[in-house]
Amino acid sequence: MNGAQSLIRTLVRAGVEVCFANPGTSEMHFVAALDAVREMRGVLGLFEGVVTGAADGYARIAGKPAATLLHLGPGLGNGLANLHNGRRAHTPIVNVVGDHATYHKKYDAPLESDIEPVAGSVSGWVRQSDRVADVGADAAATVAASMEPPGQVATLILPADASWGEGGEVAEPLPVRTPAAPDPQTVSVIADVLRSGEPVALLIGGRACRAAGLRATSRIANATGARAFVETFPARLERGAGLPAIERLGYFAEQAAKQLDGVRHLIVAGTGSPVSFFAYPDRPSDLVPEGARVHTLAGRGEDVVAALEALAEEVAADTAPTVAEPAPPALPSGPLTRKNWAAVVGALLPEGAIIADEANTSGASLPQATAGAPRHDVLTLTGGAIGQGMPVATGAAIAAPDRPVLSLEADGSAMYTISALWTQARENLDVTTVILNNNAYAVLRLEMQRVGADLSGPAAKTLLDLSSPALDFVQLAEGMGVPASRATTCEELADQLRRALAEPGPHLIEAMVPAAL
Repeated sequence: MNGAQSLIRTLVRAGVEVCFANPGTSEMHFVAALDAVREMRGVLGLFEGVVTGAADGYARIAGKPAATLLHLGPGLGNGLANLHNGRRAHTPIVNVVGDHATYHKKYDAPLESDIEPVAGSVSGWVRQSDRVADVGADAAATVAASMEPPGQVATLILPADASWGEGGEVAEPLPVRTPAAPDPQTVSVIADVLRSGEPVALLIGGRACRAAGLRATSRIANATGARAFVETFPARLERGAGLPAIERLGYFAEQAAKQLDGVRHLIVAGTGSPVSFFAYPDRPSDLVPEGARVHTLAGRGEDVVAALEALAEEVAADTAPTVAEPAPPALPSGPLTRKNWAAVVGALLPEGAIIADEANTSGASLPQATAGAPRHDVLTLTGGAIGQGMPVATGAAIAAPDRPVLSLEADGSAMYTISALWTQARENLDVTTVILNNNAYAVLRLEMQRVGADLSGPAAKTLLDLSSPALDFVQLAEGMGVPASRATTCEELADQLRRALAEPGPHLIEAMVPAAL
């Protein structure tokens, strides 16, 4: 058995069943080993950002890691943006990066690079496996490291000679540490804060954004009057009829400041204290109101759901949560706008859908439009690096082939990883992509105003405009094997969305909407 075979067999034994790959010469023995280990599903991405984003989406839904296979340092570099998003989402990812043979590195070949520090910028754990006999054990350690609460990117660097060399051994899975239980004293102290009579806000994140955490949070808010918020970009948020519809903290600093205005105590559970995404002239970076105290109920690596439930029993034992009633919006009519397209989605969203949301400036009305829709999951742009949506949707569809996936995608972001459509067609995935085409980097137009920059000059306007030449997403999708159509009215979008959701396989709808500015 060679090293590559021992690697794949160990991964499979540890529960890793899918490998998203964009391999090169140094990874060919791994590719060949896939025929010897049929339990591992290999999925090809044409760009490494698709590979890493798909691994992120898969793990967010499956609750366990997929593997990636990347080619040397440049291949890792191409996948960094979505590894960054995975790092911020605390997604378990087994990130395998091939390297030159150990004896070849001294020659400084053209593709030679220092992989470890690059991998370390997005990984919580990095190891290089130089000996064939160690590959299996190192693979088992990588899987266990990726599952370390709350989850992280774990990178294994695999030199080519460790892959092709004989003498590999399959290793047994390593135990994974469970999240720490809530501290009763902390729960008691925070219960006293909630009883203090002073204005309190509760900000939740991580696994608290699932059904049990949402219900406990709603009970606490109902019993104490605390304001409840979900972190701005949760990795996975369960929503819809039968669940509490808890407001997300605003993306723009001024929105968050208004939501938290007057708060004297901020309780955080499964997330961190909120800060502005960017610095702005004459505005604070820390979004906690001046003079307010921050209290941590449970950190990201702790059992945040158990902590919230313990707190709810302390302060809201006889209080029920407030849940959204089944109330999908009525279907709108007329030309598409930045707001009404979301009502079409809310009206037609099927039970159990997964939404990969990278609608950006066009998506402001989506949470309200889907609050009373059937139960669904939302995967958001957790790390803020655009180009995540279509890869994440791809991975989610492989993790849950029995659930419809709806990828809501801004036009500028779509172009970063548009080749994810090819993988969706190749794998015949049930993903419906809706491109919100406003022919602009609209978010940057907003940001130029907010930072006080002058947008009036022709050079500045040109860098934020996508209309010259206009992007034709119907042709782009069809060129990669995905049936596509274009909608300019609510009626057209509704008809096309119904048809796409009813037919198996991937589809794309280009929805023409006006820009925010």
